[in-house]
Amino acid sequence: MTIKKRMTLLFVVDSLIVLFSIYIGYFILHPNINVFANKMLLISVIAIQIAHHTFAWHYGLYRKAWSYASIGELKSIFKAVTLTIAVVATVQFAISQDIYLRALSLTWMLHILLIGGSRLSWRLMRDTVNLHNGAESKRTMVIGAGQAGSMIVRQVLQNPESGMKPILFVDDDHAKHGLEIFGLKVVGDTKDIPDIVKEQTIEKIVIAIPSMAKHQMAELMKLCIETGIQTQTIPRIEDLMTGKVSVNDMQDVKIEDLLGRDEVQLDLKAIADKITGRTILVTGAGGSIGSEICRQVSEFWPSRLILVGHGESSIYNIDMELRQKVSTHTEIIPIIADVQDRMRIFDIVSEYKPDVMYHAAAHKHVPLMEANPMEAVKNNIFGTKNVAEAADTFGVPYFVMVSTDKAVNPPNIMGATKRFAEMIVQNLAKKSETKFAAVRFGNVLGSRGSVVPLFKQQIAKGGPITITDPEMTRYFMTIPEASRLVIQAGTLAAGGEVFVLDMGEPVKIVDLAKNLIKLSGYSEEEIGIAYSGIRPGEKLFEELLNENERQSEYVFPKIFIGKAEPVSGLEMEFVIGKLLEMDNRELKETLIGLANRKVPVVTKNFTTV
Repeated sequence: MTIKKRMTLLFVVDSLIVLFSIYIGYFILHPNINVFANKMLLISVIAIQIAHHTFAWHYGLYRKAWSYASIGELKSIFKAVTLTIAVVATVQFAISQDIYLRALSLTWMLHILLIGGSRLSWRLMRDTVNLHNGAESKRTMVIGAGQAGSMIVRQVLQNPESGMKPILFVDDDHAKHGLEIFGLKVVGDTKDIPDIVKEQTIEKIVIAIPSMAKHQMAELMKLCIETGIQTQTIPRIEDLMTGKVSVNDMQDVKIEDLLGRDEVQLDLKAIADKITGRTILVTGAGGSIGSEICRQVSEFWPSRLILVGHGESSIYNIDMELRQKVSTHTEIIPIIADVQDRMRIFDIVSEYKPDVMYHAAAHKHVPLMEANPMEAVKNNIFGTKNVAEAADTFGVPYFVMVSTDKAVNPPNIMGATKRFAEMIVQNLAKKSETKFAAVRFGNVLGSRGSVVPLFKQQIAKGGPITITDPEMTRYFMTIPEASRLVIQAGTLAAGGEVFVLDMGEPVKIVDLAKNLIKLSGYSEEEIGIAYSGIRPGEKLFEELLNENERQSEYVFPKIFIGKAEPVSGLEMEFVIGKLLEMDNRELKETLIGLANRKVPVVTKNFTTV
């Protein structure tokens, strides 16, 4: 129906309701009087018609979408009808110095009931149609009977294409138990979810508690996915209220959500002081961490953002992404270069003279580097040396190296080369004007080479998921959180620190796999888990600091400084001078022994302690 036809229909319906209300009101009070012969009544009828249509137009009674009617629309009806009756009373008093108070009161009541009923019938008809159309929708439990939960249910009832059929609410507020909201009963606490799912044959769960702390939300999500039922969370309540998103934009619970890490409030002013209007260079800009650092940095309006990486495709992708998002105040400069090419790196730093450098380029895959130790040495040690010394030579004010928890007591070449790279940065900090720092953290979920993408591929193929050992544990955080904390740590650098990010509690890889299976809609029996044995260079448990490096004080929420002491600059230079001459066995023995500093390491060329 067009809006013109709709408004005409409402005008006609309202005219009939107004006539009916005033005549029936008078007839009920004076059944023996001929109401059609009463002159004052005729004047009142004309007045009420004119007044009603005037106020109805003013309050939008002809323009509102009555299939979505709520309290706000009822208030508009109340105002329009009340003012209409007030006008009629004024007209009566002006003409006859009398007001037919009883008749007008009855007319007011009938007027409200009939106008309100005519409008709400549209809502009732729509809800009835939606209920019929939603017969095949999933029986849905809504967790949270507050504003967000009520809004979700209302939108679902108005949207038959949502694929959901709300059945009940669950809420930990006992004062709400037994209440009904939009016809749905609040039946129990969140601890009762497994039993309620079985009793009510629930097919879908929607979590609608946006104010819940992330660690509490993670526990609730784990409880929900244990039921094997699809679980979703709502978009931001502000976006729902403003109409930016709808119930169709609800998000499935992701494996990152189960970490339950509360977001850290960054010191935005300190970051802006270091980045806004300045030149920022990121190595490894096409990688998981490097690209996210670029995204985070771009939000602070640097004058130039230099993307350095040797992978053509990955640099192209992040370059195109940033060009579509960043402010016109920022110039994006993609550069294809290998950190192992010392002359090329020096030329880049000399030309662009960055104010801050984030060094994220590295080889990080433990088993691959065990098989190719010299490549780990060239990229992680010599690459870091080239980039750091370029920063020192050309007076870059700040340099931040991205490190790893695998640099702690490393049994593998990858971890050993990263620890050696930390030592390069620490030794340069002792004599340089550049403020050097390293930031050490554990695994990031979803990064290239991490277990999550691999597990997803294995699940998509029907399983099994392969895990090296049932006791294998790792520290995890999300890519955005890790990148934000790297940027924040850079603002804290005074020179030579190894910042360590608080990774929370370690996670068993087998638990991660089980959760991912359930989030994918399968059972552990359907996919299966196979154990392949620990690979070369792997540890069962990772550490962020060894016992001698531990320090309890935080310098910023989730950031503290490890007391990681480097070897002497003389010893380090001596080792660097010999590395390219060593075979694979000597490389591993020397670097692992040097990184751990526990026992003397003897090679045919020299001895270190």
